Amino acid sequence: MRSSPYDGNPSSRGVVRRPPERLMRIALSFPSCSMPCVSSRPLGRCSEAVMPDLELPDVGQAAPDFSLPRSPREAMTLAELRGRPVVLVFYPADWSPVCGDQVTLYNEMLPTFDEYGARIVGISVDGPWCHAAFAKDRNLEFPLLADFEPKGDVARRYGVYDARHGTTERALFVIDANGIVRWRYVSPIEVNPGADGILDALDALAAKGDTA
Repeated sequence: MRSSPYDGNPSSRGVVRRPPERLMRIALSFPSCSMPCVSSRPLGRCSEAVMPDLELPDVGQAAPDFSLPRSPREAMTLAELRGRPVVLVFYPADWSPVCGDQVTLYNEMLPTFDEYGARIVGISVDGPWCHAAFAKDRNLEFPLLADFEPKGDVARRYGVYDARHGTTERALFVIDANGIVRWRYVSPIEVNPGADGILDALDALAAKGDTA
């Protein structure tokens, strides 16, 4: 049985047993990370490169479903992840410095996400073979999905496709166990958004008992 993100005391619901010193060491080990997380900044498009006719799904709205390759021979759908919180991480490219540091940070934090029963999924327009090489190089233990063909189709559905550069924006979505968007953030493309906003959103779900 998965351990709860809070203990049995009702007054502590939503207070997660985070390892702050460890997380700080992880963050400081990646010099291109811009920490702490900028989740306290107001939500909005942080780049003019986002297609102007695309809109992010609203908080409280059903997250757009999708089916994308997670490997050269296997696909993953959002629907199959129902029943547990999901963190979608859109990022521009596998081998760029900020992206590499960002996904490596999340990989180090998988035990923390697991306390919430949350599944983290990365999405970019790189192909599945590129993802496979990148995941092997970085020892990643969570899936990277290839929004490769039609290029950026899922990113468009989530309002975060960068048409000028042909990549996705750097964006985060927390989706609850019923497939509803509960938090969203679009970061400046050059800034690693870290994990504080994600953890705050998962805390809120845990406080409502909306975890696996």
